[in-house]
Amino acid sequence: MDRFDRYWIGIVLGLILPAVVFFAYIDLMNLWYPLQTLQFHAGGILSKLLMVSVFPDLALIFVFYTTDTWRLAKGVLVGAMPYILASIIVLM
Repeated sequence: MDRFDRYWIGIVLGLILPAVVFFAYIDLMNLWYPLQTLQFHAGGILSKLLMVSVFPDLALIFVFYTTDTWRLAKGVLVGAMPYILASIIVLM
């Protein structure tokens, strides 16, 4: 597992996984119409969806910490930060 313990792999995983979860959740719950009519921003739903999309990153960080791949876990945490900051900014 040491050959995958790279900081940049964690950043890429941390950036891609929430986007995939976000779009899969929107498609699964059939939320495309409210997204197109900008009804998400009024109720703060967009902020909540961004936070929900970060949960798989947090689970991934836990798995990487338990397997002692520290650089990979730190990279995933850094990759999740833009989504966390965007959810806080959208909430305000």
